[in-house]
Amino acid sequence: MTRETRPTIITLELVGTEELDGLCRRLQAAFAAGMAAAGLPNEGEPIPTDAEILHNIREPGTEVLHVIGGGRHVGGAIVRIDRAGTSGHLDFFFIDEEEQGTGMGAAAWAAIEARHPAVTVWETMTPYFEQRNIHFYVNRCGFHIVEFHHPGHPDPNGAHHHEHGERSGSGHQGEDDPDLMFRFRKVVS
Repeated sequence: MTRETRPTIITLELVGTEELDGLCRRLQAAFAAGMAAAGLPNEGEPIPTDAEILHNIREPGTEVLHVIGGGRHVGGAIVRIDRAGTSGHLDFFFIDEEEQGTGMGAAAWAAIEARHPAVTVWETMTPYFEQRNIHFYVNRCGFHIVEFHHPGHPDPNGAHHHEHGERSGSGHQGEDDPDLMFRFRKVVS
């Protein structure tokens, strides 16, 4: 669904410990909407699981951020910056469903890049079925697809090591099915 794109000033705010549960629920709701849009069932545990989100939050160099537009929370991001401060990984990123298609996602990504001006290489991942994410990362944010993980070329970090997701943007194909994931990279000039 395309909504009117409108100029939006986006700010980022660190998520407080007491706000993590709410952010996790909103992240899971955004991922469930992506799965539904792709016609995939969402059975069992929410995707990503609470354990997957908490694992990413505990990684060194991680920031958990609210995306704020129009004075209210409209999304969130979990980013990880390496010790040197020059390489960044977008572990999870979402814009609430009712705000998608308004330009807030691209504005939020620009705010994340501006927050970390020393980062020269960004990476993220998203599942094969998430056409919205593929379009967003490639056409709106300037990422390039650099790898496709599948049974013949598995992710060396394991199926549950992700960005947006980054099962980022991510999903689940069933307990017996592999995670088919695209890896993206953006070199900032």
